[in-house]
Amino acid sequence: MGSTEDLDYPQIILQYNNGFLGSKVMFTACELGVFDLLLESGEPLSLDVIAARLGTSTTGMERLLDACVGLKLLAVELTQEGALYRNTEISNIYLTKSSPKSQHHIMMYYSNTVYLCWHYLTDAVREGRNQYERAFGISSEDPFGAMYRSEEEMLKFLAGQNSVWGICGRDVLAAFDLSPFTRICDLGGGGGALARECVSLYPNCTVTIYDLPKVVQVAKDRFVPPEERRIAFCEGDFFKDPIPEAELYILSKILHDWDDDKCGQLLAKVHKACKPGGGVLLVESLLSEDRSGPVETQLYSMNMLVQTEGKERTPAEYRKLLEAAGFRGVQVKRTGKLYDAVLGRK
Repeated sequence: MGSTEDLDYPQIILQYNNGFLGSKVMFTACELGVFDLLLESGEPLSLDVIAARLGTSTTGMERLLDACVGLKLLAVELTQEGALYRNTEISNIYLTKSSPKSQHHIMMYYSNTVYLCWHYLTDAVREGRNQYERAFGISSEDPFGAMYRSEEEMLKFLAGQNSVWGICGRDVLAAFDLSPFTRICDLGGGGGALARECVSLYPNCTVTIYDLPKVVQVAKDRFVPPEERRIAFCEGDFFKDPIPEAELYILSKILHDWDDDKCGQLLAKVHKACKPGGGVLLVESLLSEDRSGPVETQLYSMNMLVQTEGKERTPAEYRKLLEAAGFRGVQVKRTGKLYDAVLGRK
């Protein structure tokens, strides 16, 4: 065995310290509108101009801009008149609000909501439950009641999820050939971004978004244009209310919110409603069978601890849940991206 001198502890510590601090720098630059301003300006801007237009101190903004340069989120050019800052390609694509692939909304949700729950991670590990009560002073018994505690919070969450599916949705929907399924139900479909990707990829299908009444109303008003005739809506609580008959049910990032018992209840209900020959598509971030990675999924599982009643699972664990509910021929496809696909057939 090697001695402790063989391990570069300072570099390990520095790596994770930088990850935490760097994420807050990125969140702050998004919140203040740094990337949007630089995109809209069409040209590099000086520190004084950026600080003045965004209403900040020059002292604080200078440090923020330089940190963004270090993180490769901004580039800087030194001229005779002083430093001029511009966005990098990554920032233009993912951190500006106007980009089709913008992740701005999910960044803001993490910054203003998720991080507050993570502040109590130690308590979550000790107690094995989510931390809404400590973070926001509200009951943690109903995770989505807490998550949707105001219309503003619900909008932030739905917009954030939409931004994720805007760049990951096609990968999971194309993992299997879903063209034989023409009547699809997106359970807990939220803001509808995955449903829109689905009807785009499979033009012969129709998708019904099933979600809580207040979520459906927001999706209709804010996210799904009325001219999109291939997307319909159905209001309800999938644990308490009937779910519509369909050929395929999509459960995207649904089962990871709940413990095994509730997952079993929901899947049994889906199996009963599913037409013969139909199926269910699970979209989740999959752990390796030995649970040694990927690290992103391990961290998502920690997030499930502080925010929900669930966890991330291995393919074998999802297969077991599906088979217990009556689904057969379970197939797993890893996309190589953040989310993977599991298909079970009735």
